[in-house]
Amino acid sequence: MSISPAPFFDDVAGGPAGGAAWWVQTSDDVRIRVGVWRAEGAVKGSVLMFPGRTEYIEKYGETATQLVSRGYTVLSVDWRGQGLADRLLDDPRVGHVGHFTDYQKDIAAVLRVAREQELPKPWHVIGHSMGGAITLRAVMEGMPVQTCAFTGPMWGIYFSPLMKPLSKLTMVLAPLFGAAHKNPPSTSLGSYVLEQEFDGNTLTRDPAMYQMMRDQLTAHPELALGAPSIHWLKESVTECANLAERASPDLPCLTYLGTHEQIVDRDAIRARMPNWPRGHLVEVPDGEHEVLMEAPDVRGPVFDQLDHLFTTGDARAAAKA
Repeated sequence: MSISPAPFFDDVAGGPAGGAAWWVQTSDDVRIRVGVWRAEGAVKGSVLMFPGRTEYIEKYGETATQLVSRGYTVLSVDWRGQGLADRLLDDPRVGHVGHFTDYQKDIAAVLRVAREQELPKPWHVIGHSMGGAITLRAVMEGMPVQTCAFTGPMWGIYFSPLMKPLSKLTMVLAPLFGAAHKNPPSTSLGSYVLEQEFDGNTLTRDPAMYQMMRDQLTAHPELALGAPSIHWLKESVTECANLAERASPDLPCLTYLGTHEQIVDRDAIRARMPNWPRGHLVEVPDGEHEVLMEAPDVRGPVFDQLDHLFTTGDARAAAKA
């Protein structure tokens, strides 16, 4: 399928010069957006940056700056139902997907763009949060990457002791009352970063990065997304359970987990990584969910470690770099 130019908000991305985006149709006729920042000179390869729920290409401008400066071309994507990709419900504020495995159709479209744009090889992938679940299935099924990395991957969703039974009950009852496409009770259809002040946020300890997120959505509110649908939640819980039953691939892997993680299930990450062949878990002291958007003294060494992983394929050595 052909691709065509798409909007790219360079005014707020803060990434390397020359970023561009394209529209591409998936096999089930959903339009998604794919963005690329190209490295110049001696290019080491390309990094596919697969974002989390509510996220969008421009949010990864700083990540692209870090990776491009180390010699990697960077690709990112607006998954179906978020960013500028097609929203899937009448209320565009609700995050939704029909089946969680539909995101694999988005990956297939992304790889077509990567091939058509002749992204330099070898390819590597970073999966963040929801993108970590999407990426895990993709590498299990043979996505053509040389190494993989994860930050705060959604291999399970964190529920407080009070919310866990309520969430299960909601997922069971909502379809019976025609509410599967509604957001769960107590959640908001507004953007988290616009509604939550920096103090008390669960994403990052870096006020500058948090302000960047707020500024991006203030300038381009069409990128914003609120709570997920109850159906999305049910699909996500089911996918996490399905993935937990499968072995990790024999692929070099670094996974980062903030010790103050409050969004995804820390136990699910700690359960998988000791059994990942050529994999290694790095726990970031006091880190929140967005390890790549933590303070400069945290994220700088992380990008150095990722560079080492991508260059050598040795996750344990990379973690000590």
